[in-house]
Amino acid sequence: MPTFYDPGADAGEAAEALRGLAHATRACENPKEVYGVLGDVLSGVRSLRQILDQLAAAHFNLRSRAFDGRGDHAAGSKDALAAADELHQAATLVDQAEDRLNAAVSAAGRIAWHDVPAPDKTAVQRWVSVVFLQGEEADEVLDMIDAGGAAAGLNHLKSWDFGDETTSAAMENGYVYDVPPSGPLEREARDGDYHLAYSHSFDHVALYRLHHVESIDLLPEDSPGLDARAATPRQQRFSWFEPVSITALKQQRGLGL
Repeated sequence: MPTFYDPGADAGEAAEALRGLAHATRACENPKEVYGVLGDVLSGVRSLRQILDQLAAAHFNLRSRAFDGRGDHAAGSKDALAAADELHQAATLVDQAEDRLNAAVSAAGRIAWHDVPAPDKTAVQRWVSVVFLQGEEADEVLDMIDAGGAAAGLNHLKSWDFGDETTSAAMENGYVYDVPPSGPLEREARDGDYHLAYSHSFDHVALYRLHHVESIDLLPEDSPGLDARAATPRQQRFSWFEPVSITALKQQRGLGL
């Protein structure tokens, strides 16, 4: 218990209490208690500001009794003044800390803590399908690529992207990837958030777009809501947009991964 008259005893008890608080706050399991703790800490900081000022005043007012170890009063008085100045500077810094802590207490007072955490909405990156073309439709784009390079084909396929509508369709059908699908004899090109994959050998082109997906919106791979092709084991690396005939042809030619 504080004595309110013995600085030495009260300082020791305060130091011990702060050590206990430092240990106790290593794990704050009940956030509802934090606001009260902050209020008490703010009160303590205000008292610390007063303590430092009073100790500074003591060093200044009692400097006539200050000597160094060899009995030199001038040296002792000089150190007393230096200590008073440093204590005053420390009090000024504590005053600034009090302002920041006061702001923190005000912000904490506006928090309504709930017992149940909010759903995890960490954004993750996924590739969604924009379009997959094969046969004659793909030939037109492949001709563009031959004439003007991959960028020409990629820019043309961007016109198939209808934003949220395209994203919703891809997610509803399970056409969502950690990385853009790719296979043998396919060439790739990327422009910002778009990824182009095309193959003259298999006569197809595909465009994917990078999308930030909330993790709670992602279904597990074995979820019944996914398209049957989405349940294909990843190690087989089949393209979800690739027709069965193309996949079978690759396997027959020994090109499947």
